Amino acid sequence: MYKKYVKRILDIIFSLMLLPPVSLVILICGIFIKLEDRGPIFYCGNRLGKDGQVFKMYKLRSMKVNAPDLRNADGSTYNSDDDPRLTKVGRILRKTSLDELPQLINVIKGDMSFIGPRPDLPEHINYYERDEGKKLEVLPGITGYNQAYFRNTVEWKQRLKNDIYYVDNISLCLDFKIFFKTIEGVILRKGVYVTSQSDSVKGEH
Repeated sequence: MYKKYVKRILDIIFSLMLLPPVSLVILICGIFIKLEDRGPIFYCGNRLGKDGQVFKMYKLRSMKVNAPDLRNADGSTYNSDDDPRLTKVGRILRKTSLDELPQLINVIKGDMSFIGPRPDLPEHINYYERDEGKKLEVLPGITGYNQAYFRNTVEWKQRLKNDIYYVDNISLCLDFKIFFKTIEGVILRKGVYVTSQSDSVKGEH
């Protein structure tokens, strides 16, 4: 009942309540992004959603225009405090997670939920093994079990295991725990960056 209906109803209610103040914050951040390098305010990237459907995920742009896409050895996105691809404003947005705010639009559209597994890149579906694709049974989230408890400190395969744990144990109680743990992580800036990297591809993460 909760997984199929109540969770979506709560997403709609809370997203509509948060839309006015979040829109104001996005507007303010957007002005600073534009003033720094005159580039686009938003970054829209393809992500893997529920049932394997690809959707456009919205973020405030934190990197320089046409920045290369650096990856870790496990294929996950490279993050570092001294990442030269970040703009000055983007560095602040990344540390405070303000760059994720436009995903509220994805929640309203039904592409995402407030709480759920963080969405992978579309090509990652080709690397799922055994029951790892089970994470696609639910909507991806703005935050989730991994984001709250581990952020960027665990490898991608371990994140998939944690995603499956979430799908198997999804409940209102667990979602509230993840929500408050996420707030704690954002305030204390836990696990924002990882330090390993590998080859570059193309585009912002």
